[in-house]
Amino acid sequence: MAARTEAGPPGRRPHARQPPERGGVAAARGRPPAGPGTEDLARARVSFLLDEPVQPGVVREPILASWTRSLTWRVPADHIELPYADDVDVDTPLARAARPVLREVADQFATEPVSVLLCDADAVVLDRRTGDPTLESYLDQVLLAPGFSYAERHVGTNGIGSALEGGGPAQVFGHEHYVEHLEDLACAGVPIRHPGTGRVLGVVDVTCWRSDAGTMMTTAVASVARRIEEAVLEHAGRREHLLLQDYLQACRRNRGAVFAIGADLLMMNDRARELFDPGDQAPLLAEAAEALGSGRARQLVVDLPSGLTARVYCKPSFCEAGVSGGVLQVHPVAQMGPAERGNAASAHAPPLPTAVGSSTSWRKCAYAIDRHFQAQEWLILEGEPGVGKATLARATHQNRTPARHVRLLDADGYGPHWIGEVVDELENGASTLILTHLDQLPAHGVDALTHALDPYREATGADRPWVVATVTRGSRHRSPDLAGLLSCFPRTVEVPALRHHIEDVAELVPHLLGRLARGTLTCSPEAMHVLMRNRWPGNVEQLRQVLRKVVAKRRVGVVEAGDLPPECRATTRRVLTPLEAIECDAIIQALLDTDGNKVEAARLLGSSRATIYRKIREYGISMPGPLEAVQRE
Repeated sequence: MAARTEAGPPGRRPHARQPPERGGVAAARGRPPAGPGTEDLARARVSFLLDEPVQPGVVREPILASWTRSLTWRVPADHIELPYADDVDVDTPLARAARPVLREVADQFATEPVSVLLCDADAVVLDRRTGDPTLESYLDQVLLAPGFSYAERHVGTNGIGSALEGGGPAQVFGHEHYVEHLEDLACAGVPIRHPGTGRVLGVVDVTCWRSDAGTMMTTAVASVARRIEEAVLEHAGRREHLLLQDYLQACRRNRGAVFAIGADLLMMNDRARELFDPGDQAPLLAEAAEALGSGRARQLVVDLPSGLTARVYCKPSFCEAGVSGGVLQVHPVAQMGPAERGNAASAHAPPLPTAVGSSTSWRKCAYAIDRHFQAQEWLILEGEPGVGKATLARATHQNRTPARHVRLLDADGYGPHWIGEVVDELENGASTLILTHLDQLPAHGVDALTHALDPYREATGADRPWVVATVTRGSRHRSPDLAGLLSCFPRTVEVPALRHHIEDVAELVPHLLGRLARGTLTCSPEAMHVLMRNRWPGNVEQLRQVLRKVVAKRRVGVVEAGDLPPECRATTRRVLTPLEAIECDAIIQALLDTDGNKVEAARLLGSSRATIYRKIREYGISMPGPLEAVQRE
C-alpha cells in the first residue's frame, strides 16, 4: 500500500444532516435489533464519551468493546479526519476477483438507497457502488469513498473497521457509530479471507440509511463475501499451479537449496532448511521477492545476517498487476555446516566500534559495506537524513585499516576549492574518501565532480582510494543531473531508518550518553521505554540531539522519564517544522502541568477542546507513567 497523507481530495467537510425518508431495502428486510430506542443509545454514547456510567443493556457488547478501542486510539468523536491514499492500487488481485460479484450485487440494488463497498486489509476503500445519488453525496461528505481508510483507529466504530478488528461480521446502526456524523447510517461488514491460508484480504460492506436498515444485512453481506472468496480461489489456483510446477521441476534438476514464494505461499526443500536458518531466510526471501516483481529472471548476491553470502537465481512463475511469485535456486558462496555458521559473522566483518547496533537489518547493512570495502568497490550509501551513512563508512575504514588516512568532504560546503580538495585526496591523500550529501551539489558541481572522479574509477592497485558517496533516499529520482555522477559508483547499499531497527535504541542510548557525558550518565528503564516508543523520523541524529538536550540539564546520575524533552512524547511519523515543534512541546507541557486533563490543558493554552484533541492525535502525543491513561473529559 502506498504511503498515506492526512490530506484528501477537495470536497466538503462532513456535517450533520437528516437522511430522506425512504422505504425498506430489499436485501435487508426485517426490523432493527430489538432493544433500547435511538434516544437511549444516543444518551449512552454521550455518557461513555464523558466517562460517565453507561446504563446496562443499552449498548451491545461488541459495540461497547469497539467504543473502548476507539477511545484508546483517541479517535475524535466530533469530526471525521481520515488518511487518504492518492495513488491507491484499485487493481489488486482481490479487486479483480471481486469486480464481477460487486457488479452483479450493485445491479440488484440499482433502485435502492444502498451502497456496496470493497476495502482492503487496511480498511482502505477500493471500490464503491451506489445507485442512489442522495446517499452517494452523503457518503462523499463523510469520506466513505475510494482512497480513504475506514479503520477503527481513524474513524472509530463502523462496519468496515470493526469487522477487521473483530475478525468476523460486524453491523453498526445509527448512534452505535463512534463519530457523530455517521449516526444517520447503518452498515454491515464481513471480512474476506484467502481460501487457502485464511489470511484476511479485505472487507465487503453494505451501507444504507439507518431508517432502512434491517437484521438481514449481515446475512446478505456474508453471502457476497463467500462469493468473492470463491472468485479469489479460482484466480489464485491458476497461479499456485504454475508455481508448484516450476518448484517441482527445479527440485528434480537441482540438488541444492530451492525456495518457491508466492503472495500467500512459501515452499522449500530439505537442503534449503539445512543451509539457511530462519534468521537468514527472511532477508533472502525479501530481496528475492523484490527481484521477482520485475517479471524477468535475475541473479542476485545477497549478504545474510549470519555472515553468509548467497548467490540466488530468481525465475518468475507469474507476475501480474503487482502480484508475483517464482522459484529461487540458492547457493552459499562457501558451504558451511551449522557449527561453522555461529562464527561466520565475526569472520566476515568484525563488529564496528563506532557504528552501534546488533539488529538484523543493521548488521546486514554493515556486512555489505564491509564486503565492498574489501573488494575496493566504490559505493553509494543511500538513506534518510540522519541514519548514520557517513558513520558506517568511517567505522568500516577504522575497523579494517585504522592506521590509514580517511577524509570526509561534505557537499554542503561546496565552493571554489572543493573539487580541488577531492582531486588532492584522490591523487595522494586518503585511502578512504567519503563524499557526503552529493544530492546537494549544484548542477555545475555535479559535472565538475564527475570529471574529477572519472580518471580514477577504473584504477587498480593497493593505492587506489576507496570512495564512498552518501545521498538522501529518493534523490536520484528527483535529480536527473545526478545520474551521470552516480554511475561512477557501481554499488549501492540502503542504510535502514532507525524506526526499522528500533531495538538498537537500547544500544545507541548508552553509547551516545557515554560520548556526550563521558560515562557519567545512565538511562532508567522508564526513560528507555519512552525513547523506544518514538518513531524517530529524524533517525539517529534526532536521538543524538535529544540526548544532547538531556546532558545540557543533567550531567551525572540517572536519566529519568521526566528529564526527557517534550518531543520524546510525540510519535509523529515526520520531522516537525520549527513552529510545529514549539506547538507540540507547548501541548505536552500543558498536559504535564494538568496531570493529563485535556480540558484544563486547552484552557491553559487558550485553545478549544476540539483543537487540542486534534493536535494530540496529529502529533501522536502520549504521556508516560501514570499519565498513560489520560483522563477522559
